[in-house]
Amino acid sequence: MAKYFDMHPENPQKRAVSQVTAIVRDGGLIAYPTDSCFALGCQLGNRDGLDRIRTIRHLDDRHHFTLVCQNFAQLGQFVQIDNAVFRSIKASTPGSYTFILPATKEVPRRLLHPKKKTVGVRIPDHVVAQALLADLGEPLLSSTLLLPDHQEPMTQGWEIKEELDHSVDAVIDSGDCGTEPTTVVDFSDNEPVILRYGAGDPARFE
Repeated sequence: MAKYFDMHPENPQKRAVSQVTAIVRDGGLIAYPTDSCFALGCQLGNRDGLDRIRTIRHLDDRHHFTLVCQNFAQLGQFVQIDNAVFRSIKASTPGSYTFILPATKEVPRRLLHPKKKTVGVRIPDHVVAQALLADLGEPLLSSTLLLPDHQEPMTQGWEIKEELDHSVDAVIDSGDCGTEPTTVVDFSDNEPVILRYGAGDPARFE
């Protein structure tokens, strides 16, 4: 059964945050809130966690997983960014955007798009997500919590607990979070291409 953590949306309890990151470090899979919607997350090198996300969401090997990072310095360890792209992304973070970029060698091969060798990255503008990332000290390998038989992402922590009680190890609930997935912008060829219109304002990339 999944552990359920009810966190304050503006001042998340440090003890609860540490308990969740301990679960992640121990190989666990969590459901956590972001500024766009709930996400599934595990440690970067967690092969079993990756497989569990694929199973829950019925994903194939062409799916772009996202490295959810605490800040720009951390993001820069995992993707290659030239100056023009750097300025464009920097101006849009933190926020409800996922950026597709060429991956560095720090990213495990199984996370990369098989042909493009790219990976998704984002920096969330959400207090609880940021607290988890700060305590963990590394990105969360993540994917939007959108189940295969659902039209929209799940938004209520207690519903996620009921639905995924035996599929995840922890559910973090901090009240309302976003209901719309991120806007996805592909920068793999330097020029922005919007792959999905979502919560982030797409105008600056059109």
